[in-house]
Amino acid sequence: MEGCPVNINIPGFIKQIEHGDFLGAAKTLKQTSALPAVCGRVCPQEKQCESRCIHLKMNSKPVAIGYLERFAADYERESGQIALPDIAPSNGKKIAVVGSGPSGLSFAGDMIKLGYEVHVFEALHEIGGVLKYGIPEFRLPNRIVDVEIDNLRKMGVQFHTDCIVGKTITVEDLEAEKFDGIFVGSGAGLPNFMNIPGENALNVLSSNEYLTRVNLMDASNPAADTPINRGKKVLVVGGGNTAMDSCRTAKRLGADVTIVYRRSEAEMPARLEEVKHAKEEGIHFLTLHNPIEYLADERGAVRAAVLQVMELGEPDESGRRSPVPVEGKTVTLDVDQVIVAIGVSPNPLVPKSIEGLELGRKNTIVVNEQMQSSQPKIYAGGDIVRGGATVILAMGDGRRAAAAMHEKLQAQ
Repeated sequence: MEGCPVNINIPGFIKQIEHGDFLGAAKTLKQTSALPAVCGRVCPQEKQCESRCIHLKMNSKPVAIGYLERFAADYERESGQIALPDIAPSNGKKIAVVGSGPSGLSFAGDMIKLGYEVHVFEALHEIGGVLKYGIPEFRLPNRIVDVEIDNLRKMGVQFHTDCIVGKTITVEDLEAEKFDGIFVGSGAGLPNFMNIPGENALNVLSSNEYLTRVNLMDASNPAADTPINRGKKVLVVGGGNTAMDSCRTAKRLGADVTIVYRRSEAEMPARLEEVKHAKEEGIHFLTLHNPIEYLADERGAVRAAVLQVMELGEPDESGRRSPVPVEGKTVTLDVDQVIVAIGVSPNPLVPKSIEGLELGRKNTIVVNEQMQSSQPKIYAGGDIVRGGATVILAMGDGRRAAAAMHEKLQAQ
């Protein structure tokens, strides 16, 4: 349990599975997690709960906590006997949530259980944030996310789509509507680029745009309103989970895919499971290479990528060995599409629209240990605070913020 950001009762739900009480196990999961079927699929359990498993001390494999969580949540859903958590009587207070990603949904789930009236405002046309636009269907099916969201709706959470806080409405508008507290979980929707020559060529795009088009806008269908170019030789730049999602998506759209990463495979931040799946699906891995230029054809579309050969030097501040160029050594690859997956920055729209809000690096919202911002009524969590993290860390932020806001409002 120490390794779980949302503090799931892991011994409890596993004991229930052992006794055959699968519905009871699902109920135990939902006491602390608003999204158990999601977490069972996308959490890096090997770095969290499973890394603290007592079996590791006995030189054995850890208990498969993530798969057991997924099983219990799936069993309950397929059984048709979905139980909702207990909801406290209404306390007459109203809470606004900006963004319907993991941190916002986790916060909303805890607050509705405590008796608050909860309204979630989402900029896009579907609820779920990164769970819908950022994680492919083959890894996290939308129907599973929809069931989790529908459970929150049945609990009483009210969702408002196509509502951009900072544009269509302001935080001042929310305060005028007598919301007693505001939680900002607007995520990290601003893609990073490398700013190298040729990066503005046609068919060079961010992983954000690529995955959003395919996952949320049916872009793989040629008749869709926002179709996507189907590259035949696709280069994916990066080594994280988003890079793996991008290369596996491109492979499913018929491409010959190469992933290029400036460090060695041992330094890749992606989950080992995701790397393994990408290799099994035929993705080519080109490590210790880094793009330095893209070449375009006469139409302005990318036709090749010039890659700098790298080697590993001394460790950087994160402990990973820093890549350094090998002088005079480059490789040129023929490509017709490049997907840049080198991270994201927080969406600046909400933070920049709130007067007097203290901001940190790259427009992150500065919060204290209670997830409270410099504006006492406003709390925040997830990528808008961290700058980019996992689903479960964002959910942990949402839970911490809910507990702190509840304590403050009760004291008042």
